Amino acid sequence: MSRAAARAASYGAIDTGGHVAANDSRGGVESFAFGDPEPVLDRRQIVDMLECWHNGRWYEPPLPLDGLARAFRVSPHHSSAILLKVNMLSASLEPTPLLSRATFEKMVQDYLVFGNAYAEVRRNRLGGALQLRHSMARYTRRGVAEGAYWWVPGASDPIEYPTGAVCHVLKPDLNQEIYGVPEYLSALQSALLNEAATLFRRRYYLNGSHAGYILYATGDIDARDTDALKAALKASKGPGNFRNLFVHAPNGKDGSLKILPIAEAGAKDEFLGIKSATAADVMAAHRVPPQLLGIVPAQGSAFGNPKDATGMFYELEVEPIQRAFLDINEQLGVEAVRYRERVVLA
Repeated sequence: MSRAAARAASYGAIDTGGHVAANDSRGGVESFAFGDPEPVLDRRQIVDMLECWHNGRWYEPPLPLDGLARAFRVSPHHSSAILLKVNMLSASLEPTPLLSRATFEKMVQDYLVFGNAYAEVRRNRLGGALQLRHSMARYTRRGVAEGAYWWVPGASDPIEYPTGAVCHVLKPDLNQEIYGVPEYLSALQSALLNEAATLFRRRYYLNGSHAGYILYATGDIDARDTDALKAALKASKGPGNFRNLFVHAPNGKDGSLKILPIAEAGAKDEFLGIKSATAADVMAAHRVPPQLLGIVPAQGSAFGNPKDATGMFYELEVEPIQRAFLDINEQLGVEAVRYRERVVLA
């Protein structure tokens, strides 16, 4: 017998899959809870893997890239801030024979989401750079050998790129220098909380019974009636998001049947406060002015001139990312990345 089972036996408790009974007698107080338990969305492990190990051929990323890809759309402020930077950087590019705007846009999005961007170098017969093609960061791995990179799609066999065929742009990390790490990790938990609040609110309205309750009965109710009542409660619309509890106490007194609301306070749960606080965290991590994300200011307040905010945002956020991609020119020895001069609207 396990420790849990022994402990349960010592207290005379039996796990009945959601039922809780003091004893098996119809004369005692009986209660049961219904609604299948729902797993809690917990992605804390996404920031607990900040180290790289290798399998002899390539290094594994310090963060699960599939998790970062799913988290891209976890909150509107998170994805919108990234897409704003992508659009501004793509608009600033002056295409060259080596690099098209479409390829650059894909690389920038990978850089902002995963902290890494990869460009496959297509070469001519003389060994000169002919064209840069986008290699998806989610499936590209840095090899153990110097200058080696691997294409690891997962659904098919991995393919090793020729040595020196991949240009790698990464966001520096404090713990290792093999892969880059996105800068928004500090706000990822806030983005997940924002999503959880939205999902909870949505399930609250889809549930159909917006306030969970305790049906408290102390009257002399026949056992068959209690069974029928339990079956009716279980068959009610949308059980699962809220747990309704039935309690039967025989030989009760006046007012023995009561409905006690229990979920009203929990359903409100400071929804607007959670949404506002988490949105502020995400915007702070991305350092994006709220007026550039289409956010309406609170009543009686203002965000300031959006042109001034755009200019400062471009200088402080867009230009550093531009400089990061200029590293491709140093790796190739030719000018593949070139930006046009920014025109400031009057």
